[in-house]
Amino acid sequence: MKESSPPPTAARPSGKRRKPWYIRTGRRLLTSVDRFIARQSRVGDPTFFDPAEFAWVRPLEADWQTIRAELDGILRERDALPNFQDISEDQARISKDDRWKTFFFYGYGYRMDVNCARCPETTRLIESVPGMRTAFFSILAPGKHIPAHRGPYKGVMRYHLGLQVPEPRERCRIRVGDDIGYWQEGGSLMFDDTYEHEVWNDTDGVRVVLFLDVMRPMRFPGALVNRLAFNLIRLSPYVQRARRNQERWSQR
Repeated sequence: MKESSPPPTAARPSGKRRKPWYIRTGRRLLTSVDRFIARQSRVGDPTFFDPAEFAWVRPLEADWQTIRAELDGILRERDALPNFQDISEDQARISKDDRWKTFFFYGYGYRMDVNCARCPETTRLIESVPGMRTAFFSILAPGKHIPAHRGPYKGVMRYHLGLQVPEPRERCRIRVGDDIGYWQEGGSLMFDDTYEHEVWNDTDGVRVVLFLDVMRPMRFPGALVNRLAFNLIRLSPYVQRARRNQERWSQR
């Protein structure tokens, strides 16, 4: 659930390094593509979407405790799970510690077979979501703050299903643009991560959500452009490096 609120002061990453040419070029191209996608979107261009508008949300919410049961088994090994920046090296600009753990099922359409086998019911549910491209458990330790940042591409919508949400809820939150959202167990948040956003877990408990990226519903020819742009991103060195990193972690 969400509410409108003035944005808190954001902590900004420092010590920026010049990025490789292919990332700089890709981001310039994506800026133009994002403007086109916003015009072609069938669901508008808000910060937060209404999850009730998407039929695939209801089965996930109805079976959230099934997913939670499989998560509980994974959390017994939480310290051994990879940090997000261990998989996606670009995340090191917003997270440098060991307080944001991940357990990937899919990344940009690539299936992580070992992890999927460990959570078969979760895998069955996420594979029923139309347009699902990325899926993982996102695990935030107590006191974790993810500073303000923006996602790279407007062609997907970001979905969170609350699985383990500590209290008090106002201290475990996400800001997207000027709006604030709160997780609840068995409840959904869906947002556009190309808006500036940041996350706080200012509680003494661990927050876990099922994190999905789902293709945005588009009109023609926007849908065609969206698929093409996504497939180009999927083949980029950035994604391929993350895929290899995840495979190495799975082999451990």
